Amino acid sequence: MNRQRAQEIVEAKELINVTHNATPVYIQHVDEQSDMARIYPLDSPNEEENVPLKSLEEH
Repeated sequence: MNRQRAQEIVEAKELINVTHNATPVYIQHVDEQSDMARIYPLDSPNEEENVPLKSLEEH
């Protein structure tokens, strides 16, 4: 996923279907300098992690 689209998803009012390794996730924050995103699985909000933007897929 590119940085601009990831930021649009963060700012969107509706939930947009995004996955990381086939797991539905919520993007909390995009770090534009490192091209990383702070995410968590929709079913496990306590399992936050930083992942490369390129590992995220929009459906």
